Amino acid sequence: MSSPRDELVAEVVVALTDTLSDGFDVADLLYTLTTACVELLDVDAAGVLLVDEQGRLVPVAATHGGSQNLENLQILVKEGPCLDAVRVSGTVHSADLDDDVERWPAFARQARAEGFRAAHAEPVALHAEVLGGLNLFRREPGPLSSTDQRIAHFLGTAAAIGILHRRAQVNAETVNQQLEHALTSRVVIEQAKGFLAARHALDLGTAFTRLRGHARSRRRPLTEVARAVLDRSLDLG
Repeated sequence: MSSPRDELVAEVVVALTDTLSDGFDVADLLYTLTTACVELLDVDAAGVLLVDEQGRLVPVAATHGGSQNLENLQILVKEGPCLDAVRVSGTVHSADLDDDVERWPAFARQARAEGFRAAHAEPVALHAEVLGGLNLFRREPGPLSSTDQRIAHFLGTAAAIGILHRRAQVNAETVNQQLEHALTSRVVIEQAKGFLAARHALDLGTAFTRLRGHARSRRRPLTEVARAVLDRSLDLG
């Protein structure tokens, strides 16, 4: 008999790979991936980096300001678990970042400043094709359980399938166009989250849950709902 978590994992996998729906949005896919990781796994924050056509990594989604800062830092200083996971196309982790100061000096120092003690990274990949990396952060030291590691790998692979399938469907859409859309959408979504939070005295997590819940229940792209909130044609109070 399946557990509630098993059922939720299955629902997330369907959401990550359902690129045929009218409401498909690559930004929604990436936010679904990061928020699902925080909901399903023993982690406190998550972020995603994707590879552009020049082989450079670009930060495209994060659940918290701290994880967003760490994704940006890894690109700037060219070190960190997510970069290593992309390079080796495999799992990279640190059960205690205090033990990895020599391995990732700038990253480990900033991660501790953001309040994180452990990190785990999985490639967003399908077979040999690596599209990016998924970074997971914990505020307490310690490794992810073997079950959580398997689920993280599974979700990263499902996201890769969704991205590649969409790219194949819309064959005129290049990797960089897909990234540009995701980054533009990210700005709109973050602005809408902040607007909702300020207007209705919500924390950012609750504001995002309202955005995503409305988008899913109406089968509308998350970015479209965010724009409606910003132009005040939609009130989610």
